[in-house]
Amino acid sequence: MVIRTVVVDDERPARNELCFLLDQLDGVDVVGQASNGIEAMEIIREQKPDLVLLDIQMPGRTGFEVTRELLLREVNTQIVFVTAYDQYAIEAFEVNAVDYLLKPVEAGRLGHSIERVKQRMASERAAGLDGVDGQLERVLQQVSQRRSQRERIALKVGERFQLIPSDDIIYVSLVDDVIRVVASSLTGTSNFRTLDELQSNLDPEIFWRVHRSHLVNINKVKEIVPWFSRNYILKMRDAKATEIPVSRAQTKRLRKYLNL
Repeated sequence: MVIRTVVVDDERPARNELCFLLDQLDGVDVVGQASNGIEAMEIIREQKPDLVLLDIQMPGRTGFEVTRELLLREVNTQIVFVTAYDQYAIEAFEVNAVDYLLKPVEAGRLGHSIERVKQRMASERAAGLDGVDGQLERVLQQVSQRRSQRERIALKVGERFQLIPSDDIIYVSLVDDVIRVVASSLTGTSNFRTLDELQSNLDPEIFWRVHRSHLVNINKVKEIVPWFSRNYILKMRDAKATEIPVSRAQTKRLRKYLNL
């Protein structure tokens, strides 16, 4: 499988570096370059690439505007965002991007991205996307992918983003205006602006806002400790057995749920 690729970035050194790294990988053929969103659309229409490596902040049209037009026109190409900014990761996955790379791009990280592209392309080809049955299959596949994305959360861990199943989250806390997420396998931060925004992307039957600064997975509560004024402290199932206070407003709901 050869991946016909277009590289889009308004900075020539960044394009040159990406093209150099891609040239070191087997099965990748760079068929075009663009320095802005308008040029990108023209080259994509001409070349019909399998993959577009796309910057986000560019003159003319942003990377997201290009991607949304491609989705609107039902252009079947894979998107990998390459940017110096980490705050757009959630939006990137919402438009079904394969991956989100931060500059400067590491060769190994780019190689991993290309493997993900190959896997998605192979999966789509195996599904058979031709004819009426194929169109229906593609719609069902897109719906399934979007549902899957809602069931996953992107966390920033160090300089990278990792997607985790939402039910792997133990609790979320707002600390100094930073949303800190503790999961079974890792701890990171979220780019959602508020706890309300994050909560709206989670199952309300499982994730409870027990305090204005804390959101918990009710299935990850290890122990319920009685506290002053008939309130409670929740001990969570993380390695530190973190204690989360329950606000007075949420105590009633907790008692009803647990028949306390």
